[in-house]
Amino acid sequence: MYFLKISLLTLFVAVYANASAMDILETNLKSHVIFLSEKIGERNYLDTEKLDKAADYIEEKFHSYKCNVKRQSFKAENKTYYNIEAEIKGTSDKDKIIVIGAHYDTIIGTPGADDNASGVAGILELCRLTSERPLPITVRFVAFALEEPPFFRTKNMGSYVYAGSLKKEGSKIEGMVSLEMIGYFCDKDGCQYYPLPFFKWFFPKKGNFLSFVGDIGSRKFTQKIKRAFMKSSSLPVESINTISLVPGIDFSDHMSFWKFGYNAFMITDTAFYRNPHYHAQSDTAEKLDYKKMAEFVKGFYKAVGSFITDK
Repeated sequence: MYFLKISLLTLFVAVYANASAMDILETNLKSHVIFLSEKIGERNYLDTEKLDKAADYIEEKFHSYKCNVKRQSFKAENKTYYNIEAEIKGTSDKDKIIVIGAHYDTIIGTPGADDNASGVAGILELCRLTSERPLPITVRFVAFALEEPPFFRTKNMGSYVYAGSLKKEGSKIEGMVSLEMIGYFCDKDGCQYYPLPFFKWFFPKKGNFLSFVGDIGSRKFTQKIKRAFMKSSSLPVESINTISLVPGIDFSDHMSFWKFGYNAFMITDTAFYRNPHYHAQSDTAEKLDYKKMAEFVKGFYKAVGSFITDK
């Protein structure tokens, strides 16, 4: 009877601790999204004051996690913008590096809760978890400026500037993952759309999943992380690696890394193929599913820690 009581107590403590960790993760994600989308609000390229406030917030959080933090400045149209990087060295393969990034700017006219405060919240919490328990490989978490138009697809994108600097420094980059809108989910049949009609024959009608999206050259890297994620999480995921002519395949910062020869893909809730509030004033914090976001972050943290051993 004594051992039964001890076992039950141990089980209770384990369940409680796990629940508490998930509650903290969910609460933190929501707090980050609210701060960026409500307390700061619209963060477009014309309003450098608000962009700087967002950069300061991200940098402060990175510092609070005891990371090695760098601020990379660059100019576009005679204004100065910033990428914010936090690096956590690996415990065994320190020379192998994975970059996990998200842009913190918004298009004009939207507070950008899903696009892309959700992605920034994701990298902040992944950074926190990694700082508490470092992974085998080195991870660089980067918040990018100027992903949105009018700089999208140009050399003025923050991610293009950053990827170019990686090439110059000659670091061994295993690949890059862009978190591009990870907070909007829908469970109704027919709420999920696709860039081409025949996609609906192969992919779900419900928008209850996240999608891993990359080019053909990044397929092996994408699939390794996808397999590791599926072993670590019950959150549904789909993936596609195809040519960039398919609308949406290159719609984020991972595209900049392709231009410098790196493997890269994005993780997304599929944006306008699901979220009716995309690039609108109605893209607000209360519309996001923080429980699913927490499930993703927990699973992805574990996946990054194990994918490097996947053959």
